Amino acid sequence: MFKIMQYSFFDLMRSRWSYSYFGFFFLFTSALLWLSGDIAKVVISLLNVILILCPLIATMFGVMYYYNSREFTELLLAQPVKRIAIFWGQFLGLGFSLSLSLLLGIGIPFLAYGLLASMEIWHFSILLFNGVVLSFIFAGLSFLIALRYENRIRGFGLAILVWLFFAVLYDGFFLLLVMHFREYPLEKVALAATLLNPIDLSRILVLLQLDVSALMGYTGAVLQRFFGSGLGSILTLTSLVVWTTLPLLAIRWVAERKDF
Repeated sequence: MFKIMQYSFFDLMRSRWSYSYFGFFFLFTSALLWLSGDIAKVVISLLNVILILCPLIATMFGVMYYYNSREFTELLLAQPVKRIAIFWGQFLGLGFSLSLSLLLGIGIPFLAYGLLASMEIWHFSILLFNGVVLSFIFAGLSFLIALRYENRIRGFGLAILVWLFFAVLYDGFFLLLVMHFREYPLEKVALAATLLNPIDLSRILVLLQLDVSALMGYTGAVLQRFFGSGLGSILTLTSLVVWTTLPLLAIRWVAERKDF
C-alpha cells in the first residue's frame, strides 16, 4: 500500500492541476496579505475560500483520478496485491497531494510575511488543519462514488451533488427546519446538525477560535458554550475522525465486493 501511495502521490504532484491548485492559493494568499496586512483578517478571508474550494477540488480530483487511472488499477488487480492495498494507497496518495499543494500554497506567503513572529499562528494552524481534513473527507467520498459507479457521467454528477448538498443545500434545509419549528427549543438539534456536516463543523471551529462567535448571534453563543467545553472539543475531534474514517471503510467494503 505504501508503494502504491507513493506512486500516486508523485504522479499527482507532477500534474498541471496540482500546480494550478498550488498557484491559485499562493497568488490569492499573497494578494490578501499585500492588500490587508493583517494576518487575522486574512485568515477570516481565507476561511470561506477553503471551506468551499477545498471540498470542491478534492471532489473533482477524486473522481477524475479514479476514472483516468482505471487501466492502471486493472493492471494492479491482476497482480498478487490485495484490493484494499490498491485503493487505499491511491486514495491516500490523492489526499496527501491535495494537502501538500494547499499547505505550500498558503503556508509560503504567510511564512514570508512573518507568521512565526505573529500571535495568529495558532489560528492559522487551525485553518490549515480544517483544509487538510476537508480535502481527505471529500476526496474519499468522491473516490468511493467513482468506485461504485462505472458510468463517468453518473459518477461526476453524483459527486458534485454530494459537494453541493454539504456546501449549500444542507444549510438551506436546516434553515427551513428552524423556521418551521421556531417555537421549539432547537439548541440540541443545531449542535447535532453541525456535527453531521464537516463543512459547517470546520467553519464554526475556526470562527470560535478567532473569537468572533458573537457575530453569529444566539446560535453562536450556544455553540461557544458547547464547543468551548471539554466535551465539545472531544466530540468535535471525534466527529472529524469519523468523517475521515468512514470513506476508508466504505471504500474497503465496496472494493472487496466489486466485480471488476
